[in-house]
Amino acid sequence: MKKSFIVTLAATMSLALLAGCGAGGTTDTAKNSAAPKSTEAAAKSGEKVKLSIWHNYTGEDLRAKLMREYMEKFKKDHPNVELDIQGIPPDGYRPRLKTVAAANEMPDLFVMWPGVMTKEFVGGDLIQPINELLDSKTEWKNGFMPGSFDDFSISGKTYAAPMALSPTSILYYNKEIFNKYNVQPPKTWDDLMKLVDTFKKNNVTPIALGNKAAWVAQSSILSSLADRVTGTEWFLKAVDQNGAKFTDPEFVQSLTYLQQLGKAGAFQDGFNSIDNTQMEQMFAQGKAAMMIDGGWALPNLAANTSKEALANMAVTVLPSVPNGKGDPNSLSGVVGTGLGMSKKVTGAQKAAAYELIYALSGPEAQKAILESNQLVSYKVDLDTTKVSSLFAEVYKMMNTVKKTPVYDGKLSSASADVVNNGLQELLMGGKPEDIAKKIQDAQAKAVGK
Repeated sequence: MKKSFIVTLAATMSLALLAGCGAGGTTDTAKNSAAPKSTEAAAKSGEKVKLSIWHNYTGEDLRAKLMREYMEKFKKDHPNVELDIQGIPPDGYRPRLKTVAAANEMPDLFVMWPGVMTKEFVGGDLIQPINELLDSKTEWKNGFMPGSFDDFSISGKTYAAPMALSPTSILYYNKEIFNKYNVQPPKTWDDLMKLVDTFKKNNVTPIALGNKAAWVAQSSILSSLADRVTGTEWFLKAVDQNGAKFTDPEFVQSLTYLQQLGKAGAFQDGFNSIDNTQMEQMFAQGKAAMMIDGGWALPNLAANTSKEALANMAVTVLPSVPNGKGDPNSLSGVVGTGLGMSKKVTGAQKAAAYELIYALSGPEAQKAILESNQLVSYKVDLDTTKVSSLFAEVYKMMNTVKKTPVYDGKLSSASADVVNNGLQELLMGGKPEDIAKKIQDAQAKAVGK
């Protein structure tokens, strides 16, 4: 991965203006508003249909509010559609979705992740592609940055349109605290450990962590940290169990680095008992000098933090590690979630589902999502007056860094669970070698080796 995060998707956000209305302007809606031919008659008939949708936009951040507003607007604009909306808090959403998937009782539409989740749902014959919808609205389809559909596509079929772009490992820091102790953002691992020591000596929590749901340490810290140590090529080989294993010394070393942070007291007491939102609140309130979190924190911070507090926050990437094989100027990340559609949806119900997918991920929605302080993988120019100063800084940074994989976007669901639980154990004193073996065993089983 030798291109920037945005260039990895083969286009920079700064080029969006050159793309003009064809990439994401109002002409797209006007020219491509027709439903696919196979469902057009059903849509025009005004036939009464019922449609269920599950989402995880339950918070009070700007993006969550926006998406709920768009769903309510759809209900008002489509009186023939009886929309059953279920909002499930983020930390409980994936387990709930996995439960209904196992029972083959999927909702009609649902927020779905790219990568492994898409692959597993396709493998279980639970969802259907949306190529028909995408091909009927070519300007919308072509408005996405190239590569945006890759992790939602299998064998030429695409199963969702991304509604976000999600870097997962941004290092947020409090400039006031850093200035107070005359320190700089860490460039190397040694720098970071010295910062931890300095803040601890002054009774300041170095890094806020909310790992109650277990995925945070994996997605936001390990995914990027391990890539610094092993390099991306090693990780992809280990995922395939082809020439690399999670018991290899380099991966054990990455676990050792993470444990080193824990042993040094980098995180506050009780980090496994608070969630990601509480972690963000802790950082926003100045109760920690740093936070390692994803781009999803930006809408929450913008909604619940004063302009002064936001202006006091800055961002960077995780530091380099000694003799690391990965590129230190990188962030782990994926294109964001999209709406998956159950295999059982047909006829007039399918026509309504297509319209709802477009309402929530079409050009108008993509622009609104960006202005809610959420990155998107759609070519739309950013009006920085409509977002927080912190978001504008992250937006700018995205053009300078490379993209590396997120662990739970590549590993099997079972293996990702083992990683998540293993990191909780690791930070409570578990042996890196033992945890590495559990991960290796899980992934070997997942790929049949």
